[in-house]
Amino acid sequence: MTYRAPVRDLAFALETAAEVGRLKDAFPDLDTEIIAAVLEHAGELASGVLAPLNRIGDQQHSRLENGKVRTPDGFADAYRQFAQGGWQSLSAEPEHGGQGLPKAVELAMFEMVNAANMAFALCPTLTAAAIEALQIHGTERQKALYLPRLVSGEWTGTMQLTEPQAGSDLGQVRTMAEPDGEGGYRLTGQKIFITWGDHDVADNIVGMVLARTPGAPEGVKGLSLFLCCKRLVGEDGSLGEHNSARPVSLEHKMGIHASPTCVMSFEGAKAELVGGLNEGLANMFVMMNAARIAIGVQGVGIAERAYQQALAFAQERRQGRAPWSAEKPAAIIDHPDVRRMLAVSRAKIDAARAIALSAGVAADLARRSPDEGVRKAAKLREELLTPIAKAWSSDLGIEVASIGVQVHGGMGYIEETGAAQHYRDSRIAAIYEGTNGVQAGDLVGRKLPMADGQAVRDLVNEMRQIAQRLEGNGELAGVASRLRRAIDAVERASEALIGRGPDGLAGGVSYLKLFGDTLGGALLGKMALAASERLGGGDDAWLRGKIALAQIYAEQVLTGAEGLAEAAVADASPLKALTPEMLGG
Repeated sequence: MTYRAPVRDLAFALETAAEVGRLKDAFPDLDTEIIAAVLEHAGELASGVLAPLNRIGDQQHSRLENGKVRTPDGFADAYRQFAQGGWQSLSAEPEHGGQGLPKAVELAMFEMVNAANMAFALCPTLTAAAIEALQIHGTERQKALYLPRLVSGEWTGTMQLTEPQAGSDLGQVRTMAEPDGEGGYRLTGQKIFITWGDHDVADNIVGMVLARTPGAPEGVKGLSLFLCCKRLVGEDGSLGEHNSARPVSLEHKMGIHASPTCVMSFEGAKAELVGGLNEGLANMFVMMNAARIAIGVQGVGIAERAYQQALAFAQERRQGRAPWSAEKPAAIIDHPDVRRMLAVSRAKIDAARAIALSAGVAADLARRSPDEGVRKAAKLREELLTPIAKAWSSDLGIEVASIGVQVHGGMGYIEETGAAQHYRDSRIAAIYEGTNGVQAGDLVGRKLPMADGQAVRDLVNEMRQIAQRLEGNGELAGVASRLRRAIDAVERASEALIGRGPDGLAGGVSYLKLFGDTLGGALLGKMALAASERLGGGDDAWLRGKIALAQIYAEQVLTGAEGLAEAAVADASPLKALTPEMLGG
């Protein structure tokens, strides 16, 4: 199954839902022609170069041979094309060789790369996050030495946090950083689950590593962030001998087989401090939050790929009689439930895309707007949307990939069709970069109370304005009615949870789903309104599809909002009282 880059859908979502036009003051040179050119060329790379390698990578796997990681056939050449095309540099600062484009445009590019080849995409995704961390926390020397080579794609970056005893609980990190007496440090310890921790597609790897120094406080307050390269780097940027940081094994995973997930051993490896001592977690959060939005985009990408394959199969596969077709046997897309699965999948993909790109626009405004008030409001919006974009969209990727298997029927359970790979690949996205339960806890425990709840209230008010506009369009009045009820449910749940304390975390997953469902419906409404205004311009079938998707989403998704709100604010006492014995343990 070939992949078709959804360039038109991405451009429409950027313009109408995420309102990329709001970035004009922050990015004066940005225009629709630049965005169109970026999306078009990125789509060609994704569909023509990366997508054909997806199945090859799944079958061959990355492998560890004689202490070195070998990636599947074609990956090194594909990475060379990615780097030479300037794709790693899209949103990086021009002073370091970047193109200075908005993060939102970069995210749109990465959606297509993820859809084409999720395992490949993880490498430049983490490099982009390392670039952000160094741009903010690196010294001038570090910026000058490392950023141009990361931005160009000559070198890649990794994030190295997790250890065997420390998954999400980073306070248990034990890797030690001993001062070497020369202004640097020596790292000793082991990290696990390190995505693209070693490989053969670039000459060097810049690892961003959490470790603690002798005498540092216990827990997360004693962590510092260190830069540790695969190969030692001279002050002129030349590469020297290999550092004593090496992969000792590769994880055998359910999916993303082409992505080398390494166990890394540090044996007195040379490293240098990034930021201040004992400020590692805060500094690493720049990288983590960038990765979380990127994983949301990954969810959209894998959902789009699985959906495209399911849609093509549903039009080709003929089975039995269908009430919406006179043909016998009928294409299975004419069976009502198959069409329902495809329609809801399509609507949710558009909604998730809009959420992720809106998070990107908020990040751009927070970083670059010339207006301080706009920057502050945008930063709150970015922080609020980050856990929603990550968790809601990665859950969607799993859901749509599973639906894709279902649409294929028994054929979907057979590896040869490729539908199963999308499901296997998608499953990790709800786990890494903070499990989706962690994201829900972050939303309820940290983001909901921000600015005394003002960040949530502002977004609720914006959604109400969208509902009001929908009411003025007769064709979309039904969407407005269901959206209003969903917004009311979000508001009720938010007010109830904001003062509940730790017990409110029990409803966090339901609250995040409620918020994501409702925000997705509001953004689909914005796109439907824009589509309605453009009818008669020669592309009516596609525009009518945007209107229909908002209607279907309102009927199939927004109608569940009140039940989610009840679950979000339910009494946690019965859950709290459960013991392992009561659960059958």
